[in-house]
Amino acid sequence: MATPPEASEEFFAQFLDDYYAECEEHLDVVRHTLLALSGYVGQPQVDRSLIDELFRRFHTLKGLSGMVGVKEAERLAHQMESYLRALRNEQVAFGGPGLDALMAGVRVLEQVIAAHRAHSPLPDVEAAVARLGALLSAGPEPGREVPSQAVPGPEPTRAAPARPAPTPEPIAATPTIPIIPAHLTLSDESQERVAEALKAGRKIWRFRFAPTPALASRGINVNTIRSRLQEVGELIHAQPALTAPDQITFEFLLAGPADESAFAGWQADGLTWEPYTPAPAPETPPAQPPAERPAVALPAALTPSNIVRVDLSRLDELMRVLGELVISRARLEDCLSRLERAIPAAEWRSLQEVNQAMERQLRELREGVMRVRMVPIGEVFARLQFTIYDLARTANKQVQLELKGQDTELDKFVVERMLDPLLHLVRNAVSHGLEPPAERVAQGKPAAGQIALRASTAGDAVVIEVEDDGRGVDVERVAARGRALGLIPPDGEPDMATILEVLCSPGFSTRDEADLASGRGMGMTVVRDTVQELGGTLALATQPGRGTRFTIQLPLTLAIADALIVAVAGQRFAVPLLAVQEVLELEPGSVTVLEKNEILAYRGSVLPLLRLAAFFGLPPSPHDAGCVLVVGSGLNAMGIVVDRVLSQREVVVRPLIDPLVRSPGLSGATELGDGKVVLILDVAALMSARRKQSGQPVA
Repeated sequence: MATPPEASEEFFAQFLDDYYAECEEHLDVVRHTLLALSGYVGQPQVDRSLIDELFRRFHTLKGLSGMVGVKEAERLAHQMESYLRALRNEQVAFGGPGLDALMAGVRVLEQVIAAHRAHSPLPDVEAAVARLGALLSAGPEPGREVPSQAVPGPEPTRAAPARPAPTPEPIAATPTIPIIPAHLTLSDESQERVAEALKAGRKIWRFRFAPTPALASRGINVNTIRSRLQEVGELIHAQPALTAPDQITFEFLLAGPADESAFAGWQADGLTWEPYTPAPAPETPPAQPPAERPAVALPAALTPSNIVRVDLSRLDELMRVLGELVISRARLEDCLSRLERAIPAAEWRSLQEVNQAMERQLRELREGVMRVRMVPIGEVFARLQFTIYDLARTANKQVQLELKGQDTELDKFVVERMLDPLLHLVRNAVSHGLEPPAERVAQGKPAAGQIALRASTAGDAVVIEVEDDGRGVDVERVAARGRALGLIPPDGEPDMATILEVLCSPGFSTRDEADLASGRGMGMTVVRDTVQELGGTLALATQPGRGTRFTIQLPLTLAIADALIVAVAGQRFAVPLLAVQEVLELEPGSVTVLEKNEILAYRGSVLPLLRLAAFFGLPPSPHDAGCVLVVGSGLNAMGIVVDRVLSQREVVVRPLIDPLVRSPGLSGATELGDGKVVLILDVAALMSARRKQSGQPVA
């Protein structure tokens, strides 16, 4: 019976999702491996394992891309695979141009896959393909002998004659219905593993798996088949192929048991198998044992049997349902508070125990869903590491990178949103912050500049730091340009928060001309806006000649958060608990007015105050007492005056997206147990408004 077209389309769409996820995993390993390979530029020998790892990854990317019809990615991956094969066979020499070409090819490959996923026009790959083709045609460097392998014995090591330069291999045109060859095309490593298994007396089986919608509905897919094969033997090789216009087949080689009774019943799951005999290999001179090479740690491969890929939208829906449960439990608690005097004490205690148990279970459920959404920020750090190396080579600067806290976990949505802001910060560090090597040496610094990427957890927040030991921000120059643009009063003395506001103003740049890394004045605006949209804060610390540090504080998640419920002029507001450093009691007569600004003595210093009632145009409180919420830290600290603090609640955050209902100082809304809507304060916007009131205009 023919498969309905709708089912085929749905299955292929699901397979495309797996393709994108597989590409992300392979590209992540490629970035790590290229960075490890960069240490061998200019060295007489290159670690063979790194070349083999890259070759395997690009070979897999080529096969996957060809199977789903992304011809541009297939062609580019094939060209990089050809170059790596030439490197492995010592037909070309490895140096800076080769590494640059591979890195440029990876960037274009990422852009092609991202464009295909977004259904946008694909970028041109011709330049990257031609660049690699030129390296393939060049062959070994003039005057350089291809290094030979060391052989034991009294004979001295002799240089092997240089092999002729290879020519790029064309991609074979894919016919409408490809025929599965009798012998698979195996990599050198797979051939070696097959030979070792046969030498050890093990039998090699060739499996074919043809997935269908019916099998997928039973939970049988390529990952389950791969896991099943790994349980009975050693999986040596896997490759996809098209056996019909709408049929995908996966080929596996397994070193397994001699008796095929271990596979009984597998035919019903779309599997067929037969003994495998390798094709006779052409006679080649025996390979000499390689010389000792330094061990380079590569990312551990993911175990498919322990990984379940879930679309983020499904987790968003689960979080939405969890938010509704939180609101329903708050309503239950509100109802119980009204029934306390209407029911017997014994029954009241039982209801309270049930309510408290439900609250505890909901919090555990929330934490469990949060853990599912959490991913290590090391994914972003790895991409930044790749970018920093590329920028340093372009700017002719030397950079040493310090990574700390790569295992710190953050919500997947927040991690994806923070990639561009962190990219802007590291670009600024390389372009603006670090001095050229000669200038650093003249100042008594090491020639290589230091850039640190750190992440840590502080309560329910994640702190990310981007620091360099460069020239630092020229505060006087920034202030002068800020005054010229009208961002700072002519007689104003800006503090560090004002300098940061000026740096983040749209179009502001300390450079007169833009370069490839920075200079158009929009990067810091993106950083500030994204951090504030995510409910976080951005801080700056700099010293001339010592360096600059940007500190970003972000909530772990955006959906459900702990908040203080405060009362102001009969209205209730929610203040994110993450933003509140301390709560003070405001006593009558403790406030001092200085140049129309209210301040409060606070820990040996003064704390500027912002009255929330006056900010929103609400009736003032009849008495001078109340509470002060201390937000910010250091010189950026500020006090928000409210009438009283009512309670601490777990609230479901509903962002205000409609521009007609958005208002300065408000970031969202939530619903409490009594069914009434409570507005959530935007603490960063309130702090900016306070600085504006004190005569420091906000950019």
